Amino acid sequence: MKKVIIVGAGIAGLSAGIYAKQSGFNVTIFESHTIPGGASTSWRRKGYLFEGGMHWLTGSSPKVPLNKVWRELGALRDDIPIYNKDPFFTVEFEGKTAYLYRDVEKLRQHFLEISPEDKNEIDQLCRDIKRFSKVSMPISDIKNVKVKKKSSLPLSAVIKMLPAFSRRAFYANQTAGEYASRFKSPILRLLIKSIVGEQYSATGMIFTIATLASGDGGYPEGGSLAMASRMAKYFESLGGKINYNSKVTKISVNNGISDGVIINGKHIPADAVIVTQDTLVAIDSLFDPPINEPWAQKMRQSTKPMLNTFICLGIETDLSELPESMNFVPYKPLSCGEAELEVVSINNYAGYKGYAPDGCTAVTSIISGDSYDYWKACKENNTYELEKKRLAESFIETLAERFPKIRGKVAVWDVATPLTYERYLGSYKGSWMSVMCPGENMKSYPSKPENFQNIYFAGQRLNPPGGLPVAAETGRKAVQYLCRDTDTIFQGNI
Repeated sequence: MKKVIIVGAGIAGLSAGIYAKQSGFNVTIFESHTIPGGASTSWRRKGYLFEGGMHWLTGSSPKVPLNKVWRELGALRDDIPIYNKDPFFTVEFEGKTAYLYRDVEKLRQHFLEISPEDKNEIDQLCRDIKRFSKVSMPISDIKNVKVKKKSSLPLSAVIKMLPAFSRRAFYANQTAGEYASRFKSPILRLLIKSIVGEQYSATGMIFTIATLASGDGGYPEGGSLAMASRMAKYFESLGGKINYNSKVTKISVNNGISDGVIINGKHIPADAVIVTQDTLVAIDSLFDPPINEPWAQKMRQSTKPMLNTFICLGIETDLSELPESMNFVPYKPLSCGEAELEVVSINNYAGYKGYAPDGCTAVTSIISGDSYDYWKACKENNTYELEKKRLAESFIETLAERFPKIRGKVAVWDVATPLTYERYLGSYKGSWMSVMCPGENMKSYPSKPENFQNIYFAGQRLNPPGGLPVAAETGRKAVQYLCRDTDTIFQGNI
């Protein structure tokens, strides 16, 4: 039984660990944090649970191929309720309210009621949602790997996807903001821009709506950390071991062959190493000298990180009458670093059991944008904590102006900046995904380097824009390469 070391207990590392154990390897995961999950995480403050990593999960529906992967990994089970909220998203603007419904016909009728003059664009959008709802992430096997049970995309599924492919370029070549400008209604423009962010490719927007329309994209009970914890427990039940508080500082390589990792100056031997820490960071920090193969150079040059500042509030009042996810225009812009936010978003967890004391509510808000340098400067000039407090207080006041019942009811606040994510994840600038820009072709990076043996990569950075499905799929793929290289049969558990 060959010994495998995995660097990182995020979703990619846990996926790789589970598949490797199922396939007969002796596996140890080394994780620098005290808990599993990586970017798929949540945390508690004074009785409030703040969801920090997942707002919906692609593959939550049994109808899509990815669901099988999540079940093989123990992430989803029959006894784990999936919450498919509808409407999924709410926008308020100039006294009007718009909803993003999962049901395409209901969405069409709602949009037409708001803006009959946008009928042509609304009808085309709904036709495209139906087309893209037939597209699902394929789960297939790499070439020449021996498998217990083959995984491939049926021809019938490919045929169903073809109508969407003919419209993909239309969305890929413009931003969500540019697409939104096709609508005459200001509130519809705001809703469309808010789904993924107006500066990002409209492809993300159409795929997000289509995922919801397909019946997928639910929220598993307990959210991010609960899902990661289920995977970690399943891995350990298979005989795998996770060493927490164990930061890998180097991958040991001799004559182009990896023979283990270095932790606290000590060499830990292994027959193979799977690196699931952010690949963009790992190729420089874990290898001496850094990996300079063409794909690695391309990753350094072309990766555009997606960052955010995350605000959490524990509020001593029941906000269950408010929408679960919404954007609204504040009375005055909210300042975050050098950005002035004309629109504020909130996620309201009043309806989620265990997220707050009885009668209370956990609320979070994501502020997207590359504010890394700003927060870094605050850290260096000793104003970091003060600025986090200022931001939290400004956000509380903004929320209280819109929802007066929360005034004086905030029991706890927390702010996670890109520096927070960098500290806990070891990711590039604290980013948790990559950005797909308009006109950019889909790209992927290899699961194993060309000039090294016994080293494999997995993680969301390998297939931009990334996300939980990519993390799980690349963990699976890394183990399939390991199985092929060692003439081992790859075995999923379902």
